[in-house]
Amino acid sequence: MTDTLVLRNVKMLEGKAADIILENEMIKEIVRPGTATGDKIIDYDQKVFVSSGWIDMHVHAFPEFDPYGDEVDEIGYKTGVTTVIDAGSTGADRITDLVRSCENSKTNVFAFLNISRIGLKRVDELSDISWLDEGELMKAISKYGDFVVGLKARISKSVVGPNGVEPLKIARKFSAETGLPLMVHIGSGPPSIKEVLQLLEEKDIITHFLNGKANNLFDEREEPLPELRKAIERGVHLDVGHGTASFSFKTAEMAKKRGIGFNTISTDIYRKNRENGPVFNMANVLTKFLYLGYPLKEVIDAVTVNAAAWLNKPELGRISVGDIANLTLFSIENEPTLLLDSEGEKRMAEKRVVVKGVVINGEFIEC
Repeated sequence: MTDTLVLRNVKMLEGKAADIILENEMIKEIVRPGTATGDKIIDYDQKVFVSSGWIDMHVHAFPEFDPYGDEVDEIGYKTGVTTVIDAGSTGADRITDLVRSCENSKTNVFAFLNISRIGLKRVDELSDISWLDEGELMKAISKYGDFVVGLKARISKSVVGPNGVEPLKIARKFSAETGLPLMVHIGSGPPSIKEVLQLLEEKDIITHFLNGKANNLFDEREEPLPELRKAIERGVHLDVGHGTASFSFKTAEMAKKRGIGFNTISTDIYRKNRENGPVFNMANVLTKFLYLGYPLKEVIDAVTVNAAAWLNKPELGRISVGDIANLTLFSIENEPTLLLDSEGEKRMAEKRVVVKGVVINGEFIEC
């Protein structure tokens, strides 16, 4: 006999309360608050929000690589995130090892395949064009097509070395041949950010778009580059990718002032910035966007509805009867919280996001 779990008096993002009934790993019913019965009832007294399970579009979940690696569940469900996408930790050489390392995790995992066959075995993985091996990339995608959701290209000076924008041109070719979009890491130049932007197409992702480096998306007048506006018009997707070195409060405030919004909020989390900051966890990153003045629904949509839409998995971004239950439970606490960006700038927030629990593939886990 299957037990029935009731999440009683949870708040939906639209402001209404409800009881959510879970059975056989699925959402069985959503009913008026305080009315559901079941074998186990957890009453949140309308003090806790529920959303579909958070999705982190940019993590590093291959534990063998240092510094860019971590255990999947440490950056997944234990932080309120039910689905993670590894952002190019491995290329064709080690994708099998990444898949195997995730087999026993509770957290749902997908990946961007690094266009360099060596992945992050070295952090200058695009400095040798011979590592961009089309044959091996095609074999990896053929074998792991359900796991690989896109291709990752880290296009910044320290990664590409003397090759400039050439690795991105090769990535563009790989994308055309596989039908997979690109996630492009931006950072210090060369190549120029303008060259990068001009090569991006609909559904490609710019990650680290709020970085504070000199080669960023705004000009000296703090205006968005014309090439950025054109890329947005083409359907290029803007992802936060906070990370150790890629989120600036000043850039984020500039973007908000100029109406340049995010599509998805991601962490670029791995062991070092989880343990020592400035990332820590998804809740901390979301708190920063509440501090910046974005509405709660817009912030949470960025890690649910928007991310699920990009993945072409709308069921991951909704709370719907009959779906496998992937949910995140969280509160907004009135607690002064010190926030830190990637440039060492500090801000004091009056509220913070606190994860209370998750339901992952039907299993409830208190956080």
